[in-house]
Amino acid sequence: MEKIKVGVIFGGQSGEHEVSLMSSVSVMKVMDKTKYDIIPIGITKEGNWKLFLGDISKIENGSWEQEAVPALISPDPASKCIITLKDGKETRYYLDVVFPVLHGPRGEDGTVQSIFEMMNIPYVSCGVASSAICMDKVFSKKILQQSNLPVVDYKVYYKKELQTNLTEIISEVEVSLGYPCFVKPANLGSSVGISKAKSREELKAALLLAAEYDTKILVEKFIDAREIECSVLGNDAPRASLPGEIIPSREFYDYAAKYLDGDKSKLLLPAPLSQKDIATIQQLAIAAFKALGCSGMARVDFLMSKVSGKIYINELNTIPGFTKISMYPKMWEISGLSYGALIDELIQLAIERHKQKNELKLA
Repeated sequence: MEKIKVGVIFGGQSGEHEVSLMSSVSVMKVMDKTKYDIIPIGITKEGNWKLFLGDISKIENGSWEQEAVPALISPDPASKCIITLKDGKETRYYLDVVFPVLHGPRGEDGTVQSIFEMMNIPYVSCGVASSAICMDKVFSKKILQQSNLPVVDYKVYYKKELQTNLTEIISEVEVSLGYPCFVKPANLGSSVGISKAKSREELKAALLLAAEYDTKILVEKFIDAREIECSVLGNDAPRASLPGEIIPSREFYDYAAKYLDGDKSKLLLPAPLSQKDIATIQQLAIAAFKALGCSGMARVDFLMSKVSGKIYINELNTIPGFTKISMYPKMWEISGLSYGALIDELIQLAIERHKQKNELKLA
């Protein structure tokens, strides 16, 4: 049986570049080499595309770039390949499916997915629109609200407003949301740029920090909550994993707690929940997945009030972390789906969705 040629794309220009490197190595290590020809494609922080056929262990520390060859990916649907040019010689590496392991802007937000759509090639995870909507915490919350799904109270501000109305914005947050509150860039993941503000001074600093990463800023009401996550997998008939719970090593599960503190943060797998709460979380996860038009995969993050027990949808991640410590594959593992089988299913879901789309009539 002929192997499936899988282009694994990693790196990218977002603040989550290093997370992507770690995730991609984990994915490539577990992929069945008897089924797949793996073609690693890296994107540098400067946005340069490169083909890397060396030792994948060099990806995590960034040394892969010295050995990689500059490459172009052709949007021509007749090509479906990545092209290198070295010493005046053009080489084409043909692809059957693309597995983007990119986190954050210009990777998880529909931009790179639009290239794959132009190529007319199958790709893992959500399409252009759902990727863009899920990346934008404000748009996704508005759609979840319209779908009668529970989200915490929030306010939205823009970078330009901070330059002229910072004092008024702070006062409005104090009245409408109070302290403490969370301040987040609207379009970023892995908790980059997120702060918990407990005072006027901290709120000012948090708003300015978030504005370094995005022009749109989300401020959310603080809920004293447990952090619950649930993995969703599928296209037209998605299913949800058993939920997991995170006990952060810090006040909340920020970038440092996720990736720098080692094993200090605790992952409870499965989360210690009643059967009723498990069912509710799984139902909400699938409902959110459908409401936002997702396909392939997403990790749905929840907040569960320690006081009332009420469950809120926090956000959806369409290309969740895939490192050895990441929750998305771990939650499927405890639900009976191994890491390798998960990768297989994601690739098949990408091929299935592509086939369905190509069977549709053009206007």
